Amino acid sequence: MSRDPSLNGMIYFESVARNGRVARAAEELNVSPSAVSQQIKLLEELLGISLFRREKRQLSLTAEGEQLYLAATSAFGILHNARQLISRHRESHQLIIRVTPSFAIRWLSPKLADFIQKNPEWDLRVDASPDPSNFEREVVDLDIRYGHSSLAGLHCEEVVSDYILPICSPAYRDELRRSCSSPLEMLQKIRLIDSVKAVMQWDNWLARHRVTRNNKDAALRFDRSSMAIQQAINGVGVVLESTTLTYDELRSGMLVPLAPEMGAIRFPAYRIVCPSRHRSRKLVQVFIGWILQQAEIHENNISALLSDKNVPVYDDPEVFSYLSDEKR
Repeated sequence: MSRDPSLNGMIYFESVARNGRVARAAEELNVSPSAVSQQIKLLEELLGISLFRREKRQLSLTAEGEQLYLAATSAFGILHNARQLISRHRESHQLIIRVTPSFAIRWLSPKLADFIQKNPEWDLRVDASPDPSNFEREVVDLDIRYGHSSLAGLHCEEVVSDYILPICSPAYRDELRRSCSSPLEMLQKIRLIDSVKAVMQWDNWLARHRVTRNNKDAALRFDRSSMAIQQAINGVGVVLESTTLTYDELRSGMLVPLAPEMGAIRFPAYRIVCPSRHRSRKLVQVFIGWILQQAEIHENNISALLSDKNVPVYDDPEVFSYLSDEKR
């Protein structure tokens, strides 16, 4: 079975190729010339090729050696840059976070002033990105993700629950009330605004309420909740969305539940994701503690808001149906 070259052999080879002489490479590596020659010999035997042409006291690369040298310098350059980046990151008070875009803009960003005020000596970087972090290739401390896709080998910690219900502008709701006699009739007539990446979709909500709509009915679809929410504010339809992302608008009355009696579904939605080893960093521990405190405050505020608006909350989607046969 073939074996890959050792890292030590590649280091010796790269130094000889760059310096052109074994003696210079030995001096650079602080080893004996015979040790360098032995490593080059072992590497050539392993690969089954000659890496150098030996002309008098000078060495020059063969075609195969040139190809290997280019690959080696590229790989060592990547390793060097990564080492420097990691070293600078560890030596500084820098916290790097990646967050789903709508959550970053509508929930996290307004609260960060409190965190910054409590930790003024820290450098904080927040990347709003729909793509999860690759912790093996990227320098990221922690990620805040939406949903429950498989994340094997990573530490996951629930942070914020979502409360999902149909939401629209007061004017849009009032116009529907004038022409509809029940929430069911409203659901049949509304213009749907879809947040296409949301866990709860309109098809699921309508099915649970046994509402059938014409497939030709126009719908608006957006891949960012922020955009879908803005269209509801503009009064063009009803969005099935999160009170986590619309709390300020619901509190101010800019948005309202389409029909409070339909209730809201609650489920764990946002979670902290990171390698377990990152949990040992003080900066990560402090940030997680802070965001959990913010999440608790947020949970209390949402519960009070929905209670004030007479919106019942259902933890289990199977229980979610005010349209039971007894109540029709």
